[in-house]
Amino acid sequence: MIYDTAMIDSTTLGKLRSGMRIRVMEKTQEGDKLRFSPFEGTVLAIKHGRGVTATMTVRNIVAGIGVEKVYPLHSPLIKKVEILQTPKKFRRAKLYYLRGVSRKEARRKLGATQTTETQKT
Repeated sequence: MIYDTAMIDSTTLGKLRSGMRIRVMEKTQEGDKLRFSPFEGTVLAIKHGRGVTATMTVRNIVAGIGVEKVYPLHSPLIKKVEILQTPKKFRRAKLYYLRGVSRKEARRKLGATQTTETQKT
């Protein structure tokens, strides 16, 4: 069974916001094997507050194609979330306009700074 009580810890959940570059380790089960697959991307939006129904949208460009995944914040399928970069400046809660710009332009707009913070659950 791949479900257990591991979810995003409360300190990471409190720091999570739009514009951050994060790595999500999600649990996947292939046959009888359990493995963890990382998905790294930019948080475009956090919806429905921080409650049980809250979700976050993470976007990355894979092989030239934009891929967006929507994760429930309190999902037992998320093992951990690592915060890779935090934005210096942003003025919007929903960053859907980043869908239409290149990766280089998105970095310039967000003014991201590197951080070494890693949060585990």
